[in-house]
Amino acid sequence: MAESSIKTLSDLLAEGVSGRGVLVRSDLNVPLENQGGNIAHISDPGRITASVPTLSALADAGAKVVVTAHLGRPKDGPTPEFSLAPVATALSEQLGRHVQLAGDVVGTDALARAEGLTDGDILLLENIRFDPRETSKDDSERLALARQLAELVSGADGSPGAFVSDGFGVVHRKQASVYDVATLLPHYAGTLVAAEIKVLEQLTSSTERPYAVVLGGSKVSDKLAVIENLATKADSIVIGGGMCFTFLASQGVSVGKSLLEESMIDTCRKLLEDYGDVIHLPVDIVVAGEFAADATPEVVRADQIPDGKMGLDIGPGSVERFTSLLSNAKTIFWNGPMGVFEFPAFAAGTKGVAEAIIGATGKGGFSVVGGGDSAAAVRQLGLPEDGFSHISTGGGASLEYLEGKDLPGIQILEQS
Repeated sequence: MAESSIKTLSDLLAEGVSGRGVLVRSDLNVPLENQGGNIAHISDPGRITASVPTLSALADAGAKVVVTAHLGRPKDGPTPEFSLAPVATALSEQLGRHVQLAGDVVGTDALARAEGLTDGDILLLENIRFDPRETSKDDSERLALARQLAELVSGADGSPGAFVSDGFGVVHRKQASVYDVATLLPHYAGTLVAAEIKVLEQLTSSTERPYAVVLGGSKVSDKLAVIENLATKADSIVIGGGMCFTFLASQGVSVGKSLLEESMIDTCRKLLEDYGDVIHLPVDIVVAGEFAADATPEVVRADQIPDGKMGLDIGPGSVERFTSLLSNAKTIFWNGPMGVFEFPAFAAGTKGVAEAIIGATGKGGFSVVGGGDSAAAVRQLGLPEDGFSHISTGGGASLEYLEGKDLPGIQILEQS
């Protein structure tokens, strides 16, 4: 990933964008909750907030900005529940300027609105995944959609607009609005993507030791490749969340009704055999009889989970053990909560480990929160965002890069 070969938003602004059409791929895939009467509430606006600097800079410089983004995974074309309407409202509030929402993706309404933009205007296209060509495996289908996107920002004289990639959460996808459009237009990394690239390079090429990795979440299978890749590079890998129970089961421990990937037990056993000095598991677990916010929590030893109970968080002893491992780390990567942090009774593990990371950061460590649920936990638990060196907006993209994979949305930016 050669950051030096990628042109950035600063380069585009230096060239001048006043009166020029600029297509921006943002990541506005925020969690929505229905508040009754079909009024959607954005429960975590973090990704919207992160998109603001690039959009503001372009609008302030007089660009005619067209934004494309997705929300959720609509299966059958346009559906009201996946409309970007609530996102357009929230984006308008954060930008302090009106954001139009097109009634379609690249149809007659989008085209008419794009043609009517004046300098400094911002138009948000409807959910890009309403068009099945966005995620098509057929190169020609994706390219056809990309051409229509590019047309929205072309000048009246046919001159090409520009493309700014600022949705880090999707750069690991070879999709029309991420990859193919960059083959058609002069392309640049937005503020967010440029910052993420710099952080990932620091995590992999100039890592200061001790290097600690904290992994949680539900499935070992989701994190297997990153565990295998980092086990030879990190000094310690702390395992929590639902995935810890498959590791515990691989040691012959009964995990009761806890989340378990039986197909991964042998893999976990082999990982512990090969990297037992690096991988660290919880020593105690907070269990309950059911998966519910009002379930009664009980702390038990990790090897003594009752048959009728399920683990919903790591226990205080585990927090203490993990804190001692993290306290002197100079580099920390965290991806995945330690438990069901959405339930207050089972949030202490995630909060305790997060506070340990904040403590290490305060002593000069470099810490990265790997997006997704981890970033949501930081905000929901009231932890200071500036207590971490960097909070990523793209969990999947970060993980794939740390697995050693090439990210199509970054690779295409490196090409002139």
